[in-house]
Amino acid sequence: MQPFTQAVIEQIKSIPAGKVMTYGGIAAAAGSPRAARQVVRILHSMSGKYDLPWHRVVNAKGEIALLDDESRFRQRSLLEDEGVEFGLNGRIDLSVYGA
Repeated sequence: MQPFTQAVIEQIKSIPAGKVMTYGGIAAAAGSPRAARQVVRILHSMSGKYDLPWHRVVNAKGEIALLDDESRFRQRSLLEDEGVEFGLNGRIDLSVYGA
């Protein structure tokens, strides 16, 4: 496994319940600030294998980035179950819930 991939996995695993991180924030913390899209690929391909808390990762605006309705609803439900609140605009306040 590549060092960046390992660092991304560890970063995602470290997000505590009730908090979120952005794709770009994870990339930066893993040592490659411009690799947000790579974080998406790693999250998509390795969430199941490494039991990653995928639902705690959002885009830079604090929005759920998943496109299909079922996945969006599931992610929102999982976050709300952990106490994360969504604003009227559907965004998470990263200053409150950011890890």
